[in-house]
Order: sequence, then structure tokens, then C-alpha cells
Amino acid sequence: MAVTIKNEREIARMQEAGHVVAVCHQRVQQAIAPGVTTGELDTLVRDTVAEFGAVASFLGYGGFPGHICASVNDEVVHGIPGKRRLRDGDIIAVDIGAILDGWHGDSAWTYPVGTVSESAAALLADTEAALYAGIAQARAGNRIGAIGHAIESFIVERGGGRYGLVREWGGHGIGRAMHEDPHVSNFGDPNRGMRLRPGMVIAIEPMVNVGGDDVRVLEDQWTVVTDDGGLAAHFEHTVAITDGDPLILTERLAAVVH
Repeated sequence: MAVTIKNEREIARMQEAGHVVAVCHQRVQQAIAPGVTTGELDTLVRDTVAEFGAVASFLGYGGFPGHICASVNDEVVHGIPGKRRLRDGDIIAVDIGAILDGWHGDSAWTYPVGTVSESAAALLADTEAALYAGIAQARAGNRIGAIGHAIESFIVERGGGRYGLVREWGGHGIGRAMHEDPHVSNFGDPNRGMRLRPGMVIAIEPMVNVGGDDVRVLEDQWTVVTDDGGLAAHFEHTVAITDGDPLILTERLAAVVH
């Protein structure tokens, strides 16, 4: 699939889809608590997406059975929502995609459940900061490798050897399809890769582990877990390349929408 360039009107439509995703995240964040099941979070997102006249990007995608990906503790990405109850001290990455009038929005965030360890809290803060380090490089004229280089450099410097960076998965172009070109790695050379152009829209999504880089896929053929059982965090925004600053299309509102 070739890289698609969006005009201002199309980016505005994508921002509307991104708003649906942002509202879903705000409601999920409010709902997360010990005792809540990942299936209940899935239902919440299902209903919220429908409220806006949108549909979930993930349900049925390649046969995926959920409206969200719900990845707990050592689960990196693509966790299947269901009967699992969250416990105090867990962390949960919730990945949400919505299609509105044919345009996709996509964002993931990792949340603490109750009171988490200092190590878990640091992982969440550092992975979120790495996301924004990558977004800062999403500027016209930069090579796409600058995004991954910024993420990798931040994690290496901040982690002091404590963190692994998932390399098998990364970000992607997005538009009328959830996954478009280009692939957006979370590591790399700032002087390599295609040049970013105004009108490109990409999902930037660092995935960071406490421990090693290695991951594996469980027997359900979806859930990716850390090979050494360490905690994992996943943060993602949909971002448009402009003539100036990067435009985050899945930005949260200042207040929660009920």
C-alpha cells in the first residue's frame, strides 16, 4: 500500500474520528479499578463508539474478537478482552480504534490500576514521555527514522539499562485503512527512511518493557507478551504532519465527556 497524503478537509475528518477515540479513553480511564473486567471495558468502548455513530476498528480485523485490545502487566499488545478481573497494582494497556465516516483514529494508553509499584509508575511515565519525544520529530522534512531514533534514545538514556524496546511491532500510516504505509519503527537512524511530508498521517506507538527486548505470541495467536515476564507499557497517538508543529488527532479534551 502506498503512502497516502491527506488534505486539510480529510485531516479534519480524521480528527473527528480521533475525538471518538479520545472520549473512549477518558471514559475507560474513569472506569478502571480493581475488580473491573477487561470485558466490561470492552463493552464501555463498544457503547461509546456507537454513541458517536462510529464503529470499532479492531472488531473482526483479521478475526480479532474485541472492540479494544486490553493488555495487562506482561502483555505488550493485542490482549483479548474478556473475564479477567483487574487487581490492585496491575497496569493495563488499552488500545482503541474507531472508524467515523470511513476515517480511522487510533490511540493506546497504559493505565495504573489502584496503587502500582514505583517501577511500574516509572515505566508508564517514561513510555509516555518517549511517545512525545517521537511526536516532536514528526515534522515535514525529517526522515521517518528520526521518530524511532528519538524514542530509542530517550528510552536508553532514561532507562539506564532497565528497559527493553519492542522491535517486532511499531507504528504505521493511517487513514481510510487502519494500517497504511509507512511503518514507523521505535528505533533507528535519524538520517534514514522516507522524508515526512505535510498531509501524511501516522500512528506513533512506543512499546517498552521492564527487562529485555524479546517478546512472544501466546497460543491465542494474538496476545504478545514479554519473554521474561517483565511489565510492558504501550502508548500511541495518531499524528498529522503539517507545515509546522505535529498535530495530534487523538488528543484528549480538558474535561471528560459523559
